[in-house]
Amino acid sequence: MSRTAASALYWRILGINGLIFAVGTALLAVAPVTISSPVLLREVPVLVIGLVVMMAANALLLRASLSPLERLTALMARLDSLRSRDRLSNTGNGDLFHLIDQFNSMLDRLEADRSTSTAVVLDAQEAERRRIAQELHDEIGQSLTVVLLELKSVVNRAPAEVAEDLRGIQELVRSSLDEVGHVARRLRPGVLDDLGLTSALTELAGEFSGTGDGPRVTRRVQPGLEGLGPDAELVIYRIAQEGLTNVWRHSGARSAELSLTQDADGGVVLRVVDDGSGPPAESAVGSGIHGMRERAILIGALLTIGPADGGGTEVKLEVPPEGSRPVAGGWGSVRWPEARARRARL
Repeated sequence: MSRTAASALYWRILGINGLIFAVGTALLAVAPVTISSPVLLREVPVLVIGLVVMMAANALLLRASLSPLERLTALMARLDSLRSRDRLSNTGNGDLFHLIDQFNSMLDRLEADRSTSTAVVLDAQEAERRRIAQELHDEIGQSLTVVLLELKSVVNRAPAEVAEDLRGIQELVRSSLDEVGHVARRLRPGVLDDLGLTSALTELAGEFSGTGDGPRVTRRVQPGLEGLGPDAELVIYRIAQEGLTNVWRHSGARSAELSLTQDADGGVVLRVVDDGSGPPAESAVGSGIHGMRERAILIGALLTIGPADGGGTEVKLEVPPEGSRPVAGGWGSVRWPEARARRARL
């Protein structure tokens, strides 16, 4: 609270108490009531009633003046650094207007700084994923391909009793090559860059459905999405990927659904719903869900994780239309290109 706001509140409280005492004094002066010295027993009720009235008036006036402090305390108790948009209203009693205004401004600054830092970290993470995926493809993938070609040449020249064993090794190397390609695609999905979000999510759902021992994943992805941009598409893909990973690893579900739809106003909604054991307790939330929340904040989206209708878990990401997404300095989001520029300066 600034010095001016503190002084105003001080004089407000002092004025309230002074007014009450002045009114009480005036009533004693004009009322047909006298107080003896020493005080008589029949005069005690008059004094008690007067004291109660003054205390009640003082309590009511002070409560009205200090009520914003209760709302401020409640907000501080429930505030979550990964759930933005929670602010106090400046309407109503204006005694603590400056305190509320400064508190809201402080939250704006903290969320903007946090979002910028998070964007830098996540951008560095994506760059590292891209580098590792490229090395897996270019180095390990090519090396395994060379091994396959050499094995094929050796199998063709080997005796029959040795050729069968070599074919087994050849299949093992081929399986390892496929696994390297799978890991590289999970680290950096080339289909997202080449064919767009719809194709990337379709392929992602197919990969999880093809694991054999995991849940069956159905998809309902609307084609022709507009106004997302590469950053929002990457966030949507990563949250869908993490949501399906959690379904496969932790939920014990038999089936899951991945859906992506766009509203008439341009807002996009991603849902990952399963029929498993339900959402984890807040105390059991791991780094995966924490990362999903951080990514959602970067594009001004709202992420909710809760029970699904009929049991299981629903992960829901609501991305606002492009024109209404916050920018740097807003209530909790920055554009990734700005984060990249800042990272380049560090």
